[in-house]
Amino acid sequence: MIDRIKKILIAVSLCALFSTAGLSAQQITKFGVVDTAKVYNAYFRNSSAVRNYERKKAEYQEEINKRTEELRALQQRKLSYEDSGDESNAVRIESQITQKTEYLREYTNAKNIELATMQKSLQDSDSFYRRLYGVLAKIAEAGGYSMILSLQQNNAILWYSPSVDVTEQVIAELGNN
Repeated sequence: MIDRIKKILIAVSLCALFSTAGLSAQQITKFGVVDTAKVYNAYFRNSSAVRNYERKKAEYQEEINKRTEELRALQQRKLSYEDSGDESNAVRIESQITQKTEYLREYTNAKNIELATMQKSLQDSDSFYRRLYGVLAKIAEAGGYSMILSLQQNNAILWYSPSVDVTEQVIAELGNN
């Protein structure tokens, strides 16, 4: 009889535990994440400002590639002079290499800063963010999300499941408006 009472108490305890677990499962906060850079690129990819940014980026990369190739050619000439024992020309070429390398480094840094500034300006567009926040609110309310985090603020995200990424929904919704 005591064993039967123990079994009944265990069964009642387990039922209480499972019903409590069910209630707590309903209280779990649902988070979503969105890749705002990807949304921005999808939303504005045909705008003249983005096309201008992409054109400048390609121009700068072409110049960097050209300068890098010049440096490779100079390096080959230097090696050729060194192999033939012509140290004076090798030193002269080394000086040119140093000068051109420094120019390339400064050019690359300046153009990267310029491109980053252009991109930030594009992404800080008030009209884009007003529309984005409206779409995010709509998706969050419809999907039962308590919060949607930006992947660009990844220092605040330690881990996330790809199943909470609503980026594609946002892109589709922005395309429908």
